[in-house]
Amino acid sequence: MTDAAAPAGARASWVPMIGLFLAQILMSYNVAALPVSISGIVDDFGVPPTDVSTAIVTYGLVVAALVMVGAKIGQRVGWVVVFRIVVVVFAASALCMILAPGVGWVIVAQGLAGASAALIVPSLVALIAENYRGAQQATAIGALGSARALGGVTAFLVGGTLATLVGWRPVFVVVLLLAVAVFVLSFRLRSDRGNAEISIDVVAAVLIGVAVVLLTLGVNNLNSWGVLRAGTGAPFGVMGLSPAPILIVLGVVLVQLFFLWTRRRTDAGQVPLVNLSVFGSSGERAAVYAMFIVVALEAALNFTVPLYIQIVQGRTPFDTSLAMLPFNLTVFVTAMLVVRLYGRFTPRTIGMAGFGLTTVALAWLSVVVTNNWEILPTILGLFVFGVGQGALVTLVFNVLVTASPKELAGDVGSVRGTVQNLASAVGTAVAGALLVGILSANVATAVARNVELPPELVAQVDLDKTNFVSNDRLRTILAGTDASPAQVDAAVALNEDARLRALRLGLLVLAAISALAIVPANRLPDYRPEELPESVASGATDAAGATTTGRT
Repeated sequence: MTDAAAPAGARASWVPMIGLFLAQILMSYNVAALPVSISGIVDDFGVPPTDVSTAIVTYGLVVAALVMVGAKIGQRVGWVVVFRIVVVVFAASALCMILAPGVGWVIVAQGLAGASAALIVPSLVALIAENYRGAQQATAIGALGSARALGGVTAFLVGGTLATLVGWRPVFVVVLLLAVAVFVLSFRLRSDRGNAEISIDVVAAVLIGVAVVLLTLGVNNLNSWGVLRAGTGAPFGVMGLSPAPILIVLGVVLVQLFFLWTRRRTDAGQVPLVNLSVFGSSGERAAVYAMFIVVALEAALNFTVPLYIQIVQGRTPFDTSLAMLPFNLTVFVTAMLVVRLYGRFTPRTIGMAGFGLTTVALAWLSVVVTNNWEILPTILGLFVFGVGQGALVTLVFNVLVTASPKELAGDVGSVRGTVQNLASAVGTAVAGALLVGILSANVATAVARNVELPPELVAQVDLDKTNFVSNDRLRTILAGTDASPAQVDAAVALNEDARLRALRLGLLVLAAISALAIVPANRLPDYRPEELPESVASGATDAAGATTTGRT
C-alpha cells in the first residue's frame, strides 16, 4: 500500500473510481459502437459487413496480444503515468475514426485503440487494488463489470441515435470526449511510482503475442479459408489443408510453450511476464475458462443482433439500440447487484446458475426468434441472457482478484485483459464464420431443390456463395440479371428463409457451448468470502513472497 492510500478500515473517496469507471466505459463504448455503425461504415466505404467485424477482431487481437506486456510496463513505469499516456493515445485513435477516409483507417484506429487498452486494462485492476480495500474493493470490481454494460448501453442508445440522425462518425466523438474526461480525472488517482528494476520477459511476450495473433487469425478465417480443406479464398494451402486450422494448432502449441518458458523462468528466480500463481488453484483456472466462454458468448450475440437488424432487415442503428436495450440494461444492473449475493451464495453456485440462465436463454431464442426483435418472447430471452452474463462477468473477475495478493493485481489485470479480449475476438469471429457457413449451406441446399431458380440464374448471382444481404440489396443485384419477377421473388424468399434458419441454428450452437461451460463453473470456489480457507490465504501469502523475491 502506498502512503497516500487509505489506511485499513478507513473509507477512501470514490472520486478516483469515477475516472476508472469512465475508463472502462471508454473501452466498452468504443467496441460496442462498431456494431452500431455497421450500416454507416458499409454505405460510406462500400465494403462488406465482414470488414467491420475485422475492425472489431483487430481491437481484441491487439489487446489480447499486448496486455501482459502492458502489465509489466505499468509495474515498471508506474500505473498512473502509464494510464495517462495511453488515454491520450486512445483519444488519438478516436480522432482517426472521426477523420477516417477509408475502412483501412478504421482498422488501424482500432489497432491503436487496442494497443492503448492493453495498458488500461491491467492498470484498472492495479489502481483499484492501490486505492481501495475490503468491501470497497469488491464494490469497485463490481462497478467495472457494470461499466462494461453501461458502455454498451451508451453506445447503443447515444451512438445509435447519432448514427441514425447524423452519421456514424459523430458516434466516435463521444469516445474522444470520454478520453478527455478520464485524463482530467486521472490526476485524482494514487499508486506506486513503479519499479525500474522489473524486467520484461521478451521471449514470453513474443510467444504469447504470436500465439494470440495465430489463434485469432485462424478462427477468424475458418469460413473464408476453409475448415479443413483449403478453399478458393485461402492465401495458400499445406498439402491441400486450409491454413486456418494450422494457425489454430500452432497458436495452441505456442501457448503451451509460453507456460513452459514461464515456469522455467520462475524456477530460476527471474521475474516472469505473468505470475502463474494467478492460475494456482483449480478454482482460479475454472474462473479463467468461465470468463473466456461468457465473454465469447456476449461478443457473438453483440455481433449477431446488429448484423441481422441493420444488414438483413435494413433498419437503422437506433432500431439496433432498442433491440439490444433489454440485454445491456440487464447486464448493467445485474453486474452491480450480484455483489450483494456473495455473502449468501458461493461462487460455484452463482457460476452454475449463471451459465444455466445463459443456456436456457440462448436455447429459448433459437426457438422464438423471428425477423422482428421487438416481440416479447425475444425481449424475454435477451433479458434472461443479460442476467446470467452480468452475474458471470463480475463473479469470475472477483474470484481472480480476491484469490491473489495486491502485489499480483497487475498480473490479474493482464490475465483478465488477455482472456476477455481474445474471447471477444474469437466470439465475434466464430459468430461471423458460423452464421455465414450455415447460411451458405442452407442457400446451397435450397437452390438445389428450387425448380424456379435455374442454374444459369444462380451462376449470375452466385447465390450458393452468398453473404448476409438485405432483401432490397438482393433485389438490386437481381435487377442486373435476366431473372423474371417470379424468380426474383423466389430468390428473395429463399434467402430470407435461409437467413432465419441460420440464425436459429447459430443460437442453438451457442446454447450448446454455454451448457458445456457449466463443467468449469462446477470447479469454481465453493466457499463464501468470510469462509476463505486457510490454505488459500497462505497460498496468497506465498505468491506475494514469490513476487517480491523474484524481482531482479
